[in-house]
Amino acid sequence: MSLKQLRPTTSTRRHTVILTRDDLVPGNRYKHLFKMLKYAAGRNNSGKITMRHKGGRVKRQYRIVDFMRSKRDVRAKVEAIEYDPNRSANLALLKYMDGERTYILAPDGLKVGAEVVAGINASVKVGNALPLKKIPAALFVHNVELNPGKGGVLGRAAGANIQIQGGAKGYVQLKMPSGEIRIVGGDCFATIGIVGNLDFKNIKIGKAGRKRRLGIKPTVGGVAQSGGKHPHGDGQGKSGRHGPGGPAKDPWGNRLGRKTRNNPRTNKYIIHRRPHAKGKKNSPYKTLI
Repeated sequence: MSLKQLRPTTSTRRHTVILTRDDLVPGNRYKHLFKMLKYAAGRNNSGKITMRHKGGRVKRQYRIVDFMRSKRDVRAKVEAIEYDPNRSANLALLKYMDGERTYILAPDGLKVGAEVVAGINASVKVGNALPLKKIPAALFVHNVELNPGKGGVLGRAAGANIQIQGGAKGYVQLKMPSGEIRIVGGDCFATIGIVGNLDFKNIKIGKAGRKRRLGIKPTVGGVAQSGGKHPHGDGQGKSGRHGPGGPAKDPWGNRLGRKTRNNPRTNKYIIHRRPHAKGKKNSPYKTLI
């Protein structure tokens, strides 16, 4: 997919950058690979807003993606590379030797007609899935499992790349795109390669209307809200952040920059925390390796 800049006939179009889908090869639509999802717009069962800035959007269908790569040691041929409205990455439509079809995340460089396979003894090439302990160090992977057989949860966005750092004692060190280094069990499966659609990060929406069609509502600054809705609210003028209210806070009262992660159960799997903007040193954890 290539970037396209529009003719500057208006100030909006002057700064708009979109992606063309000329290089995608759409295939036939198979009903068993699609389903409708109810869009709750950030509300719970009682209608209360539990996630801000979400609202009406264009209707879309969900593509059922095989994150588990459940068919092992069965070769599949790539039939199509398709657009998915539910994620930043593209999808590859696979047809297995037994006739079954599934969607997987399309890695960068995977072409229509290529053959891929998932299994313990699969070869190390783009699109193949195999256990982390079988993948050489320094290679990039995506769609990494945290628990064997549960399906990939790490590295699924466009351009995501996780680097193998080696391992021991049944675990493998992974370097995340954020800079964090953590360990994952060697029996967990991962797919070779970087997730495709690398230019997704260069898109410029250009106008508010396109953002609304994506289901994203406007964000209102804290100083423009009431004191009951935001710590920066109330007061006169822009007194919320720098006035008597103290340092800048988020809507829940936490000081900006404060770490809110609260899962000590998994600290032992993190070797190096991701770097933070304020230059705080990374505190090493006691790990299993």
